Amino acid sequence: MKRFAALLYGIVCYVVFLGAFLYAIWFVWTMDVAQSNVSLTRALAIDTLLLGLFAIQHSGMARQGFKRAWTRIIPKPIERSTYVLVASLVLIALVYFWQPLPGVLWEVRTSWLRLLLQGLFWVGWLQILASTVLIDHFELFGIKQVWGHWRNKSYEPPAFKTPGPYKFVRHPLYLGFLIAFWSTPRMTFGHLYFSIMCTAYILLAIQFEERDLVGFYGEAYQVYRSGVSMLVPWPGKKKQS
Repeated sequence: MKRFAALLYGIVCYVVFLGAFLYAIWFVWTMDVAQSNVSLTRALAIDTLLLGLFAIQHSGMARQGFKRAWTRIIPKPIERSTYVLVASLVLIALVYFWQPLPGVLWEVRTSWLRLLLQGLFWVGWLQILASTVLIDHFELFGIKQVWGHWRNKSYEPPAFKTPGPYKFVRHPLYLGFLIAFWSTPRMTFGHLYFSIMCTAYILLAIQFEERDLVGFYGEAYQVYRSGVSMLVPWPGKKKQS
């Protein structure tokens, strides 16, 4: 019964994630036409607080030290699902309470260029989804763990692999976010602030994440990091075979 409850819990967490993911896409797509009824100072304070909350939760709960302490309270099979649930709820809160910042910095009116930027927006989101599939989508979002627990099978951590775009950049998933966030024909102050802060967070989060990956995979990841670019496939880096 406990194993079935864990499986059901994991599925619910995954469904919440899917809803939050779609909500986030809609948010970024429409954020340049939204209006705010609060002052600029208050809007900026609220948005900064929301972004800070997301960054602290998203990176803090992902650290190995936190996981070791957290699994003394939360059973290991549902640890990842719980992380996914909390991250999804924080993301929903960010989108719901976000306050648009007034003012338009630029607006592209050339038809083909507008279509190109809108197309890149969807390319970014598709790249995010594809990147999760390539490295094991269901393990990343906790389904594999609760499914294995329900079948009474021990959990095996994912092996180190570099499929598809991971041969050219170490973080194609983060690159997808950057493409999606910056590809807009109409850039408001709110969108610019959101994109700048998210870019800064991604660059910082990569440092913490890679420290954990080196600790987990050891020399294999160190060799990979030395031969593959972080986000942009520079010619000086060697493609991994």
